[in-house]
Amino acid sequence: MGVVVAVDGPAGSGKSSVSREAAVRLGYAFLDTGAAYRALAWAVLREGRDPERAEDVEQVLASFDLATADDPAERWVRVGEVDVTEAIRTPEVTAAVSGVARVPGVRARLNEGFRARLAAAEPGVVVEGRDITTVVAPDARVRVLLTARPEVRAARRARELPDEDHGAVAASIAERDARDSRVVDFLEAADGVSTLDSSDLDFDGTVEALVRMVQHAADPGLEPVR
Repeated sequence: MGVVVAVDGPAGSGKSSVSREAAVRLGYAFLDTGAAYRALAWAVLREGRDPERAEDVEQVLASFDLATADDPAERWVRVGEVDVTEAIRTPEVTAAVSGVARVPGVRARLNEGFRARLAAAEPGVVVEGRDITTVVAPDARVRVLLTARPEVRAARRARELPDEDHGAVAASIAERDARDSRVVDFLEAADGVSTLDSSDLDFDGTVEALVRMVQHAADPGLEPVR
């Protein structure tokens, strides 16, 4: 197994974009676990099932066929032969993700697949998502909680969605935080997990800080960015 860098954090913290760019700079593979849950939510909705009913979700899970890119320079996600890269980012899918993720069988099966991907990655992999630092990869060499103040996260997400009302975006993030907190604690760093607060950092500064944390783990004489 290569170096595993596990990144956790709340919605709007920049987990995906920061982790992806850090993987590029490190020459590592990249695993977006959230895309797997989104893809399953998409499949549940496509089949006309209820994402809040465990029985419906488990029936779709039984034949769920997912493929995602390992190369951080690529961004494709497929369910069977269908490219769902864009479809899984719609508001409808976003609203359905938390219900799907609450099903224990879903988390067990997807986590098993994630761990297999991590074990095969060389020379390393940056993996991001919820409960990555505590459940999926608790033994990762580098474990980071990437976070930011709520108002900062809302402002960043609003810039990504210029057609959406800023207040609605902020309310959506708060609602998702509340829903997801019923599944996993992602707002407080667990023992042994380092916190990277990006509230006062720009994108490049946040990526640099994460890369430096990885480099520091390999060479403790190298001070991490503060």
